[in-house]
Amino acid sequence: MFDVVILTDNRYVNPVETNWYIDQVLLEDNLLKTALENKGLKVCKKDWADKNFDWTTTKHAIFRTTWDYFERFEEFFKWIEETRYKTTFINSAEIINWNIDKHYLQDLQKNGINIAPTLFIEKGDTIILSELFEKTKWKEAVIKPAVSGAARHTYHINTTNCNEYENTFQTLIKEECMLFQMFLKNITILGEISLIMIGGKYTHAVKKKAKKGDFRVQDDHGGIVEKYNATKEEIIFAENCIENCPFSPIYARVDIVYDNNNQPSLSELELIEPELWFRNNIKSVEILAEKIYKLF
Repeated sequence: MFDVVILTDNRYVNPVETNWYIDQVLLEDNLLKTALENKGLKVCKKDWADKNFDWTTTKHAIFRTTWDYFERFEEFFKWIEETRYKTTFINSAEIINWNIDKHYLQDLQKNGINIAPTLFIEKGDTIILSELFEKTKWKEAVIKPAVSGAARHTYHINTTNCNEYENTFQTLIKEECMLFQMFLKNITILGEISLIMIGGKYTHAVKKKAKKGDFRVQDDHGGIVEKYNATKEEIIFAENCIENCPFSPIYARVDIVYDNNNQPSLSELELIEPELWFRNNIKSVEILAEKIYKLF
């Protein structure tokens, strides 16, 4: 019987070959595994899709590096529904189901959290991009799916080039909800600030910057990540995001982009499997391990 299973995906279970990216993933998972074991807990690491593992043999399963589910949504949803009754998820299945769909941004906005101006184009809607620009009077926008990850089908468009993306947009809205968001120019100037929150409290932060000519800050799209000391205002904003969430996540990452009025706005509230950069602050992983230990 295990106390905790650290959930990953097949690529990060005993890989034969590694690179700098995989090494980071392995380090992060190992830091958590060690911190939990130092609490006297029995821990292992498993691919979430491992069909040979009996999920009733672990008390808890914590989502960490399950980064292939973006391409396997249906399988992932089905697995969650089947497995949620066999073990206890961290964060919970209820949190995952709420957070996996970006409609959650509407919930937080209603509670006073500043987000980028956003229109939700629901599946099956009949509208074209030029009409959206006319409706909003925006010059630039970002389109992306409501259920997505790793910048899947995320495009920076404007009134001049939107026709080039029309076929892609129409294909997508036949199958899924899309977001049409005002483009925040500070993403290319100041980058995106990620505050790591354990038990609702700030532990550390990073700043992510896109490579020249891009707006996607993820390192798998060429972005760079650097350590960052969050300001008091940013910490208060992040704490408000957690407080106005309908759940109490054990871990979270609050991604902030300054809007076009230079005010902090919530880009994403990451509650499923966010990278938490334990390697930048070892104390943070110890705090998380303590929060999990108290569940027993």
